[in-house]
Amino acid sequence: MATVILLRHARSTANGAGVLAGRTPGVGLAERGEEQARELVDRLAGVPVAGLVRSPLHRCVQTLEPLAAKLGLTPVEEPRLSEVDYGEWTGKGIKDLLEEPLWKVVQQHPSAAVFPGGEGLAEVQARAVAAIREHDARMTAEHGANAVWIACSHGDVIKSVLADALGLHLDSFQRIVVEPCSMSVVTYTETRPYVLRVNDTGGDLSSLVPRADPEAMATAHAAVGGSTT
Repeated sequence: MATVILLRHARSTANGAGVLAGRTPGVGLAERGEEQARELVDRLAGVPVAGLVRSPLHRCVQTLEPLAAKLGLTPVEEPRLSEVDYGEWTGKGIKDLLEEPLWKVVQQHPSAAVFPGGEGLAEVQARAVAAIREHDARMTAEHGANAVWIACSHGDVIKSVLADALGLHLDSFQRIVVEPCSMSVVTYTETRPYVLRVNDTGGDLSSLVPRADPEAMATAHAAVGGSTT
């Protein structure tokens, strides 16, 4: 199967503002976020990106614009990769939400958390994982097992996909860190997903170029004691 780079959108005007932006219309990138979006072109220069898929929200649109222009690709909009619908919590200050009884549930037992007037985190994981797996199968069918593609989404959404790929219960997903413009990498196979990177905010990613034998991972058993290659 193909390899997906789970890209969190670059730093937005809401990041660090102490407000839960959610699906609030018009939230765009901060100045640093615009820089991060431009830097993606160099970070991915050595990676043969076959396709782009993104959340419909503006901050994800902006994040992929420079890269899409450089690659000559048109991103596919995928509503199932949209931000969590926080319902009545949308637009509220984090400091105020800390006093809500549900806040502790979100932190300690997120699989049971359902936002008032919004959706549950278990629903988020189900829709996001389904979307990633469907697009991954499509990319593999269209471009082959060597294909590398990018899915641009949001922090909690990506954390839920990574928890699934790592075989973790959703209640453990708060242990995963996904920073703005970070990349996490997963290869899905017939037997299991392989998580290659998590929260990579560094430079060159050319090591993600597939090896000569793209089918090897699909049939291999996990090495006892770790890989020797």
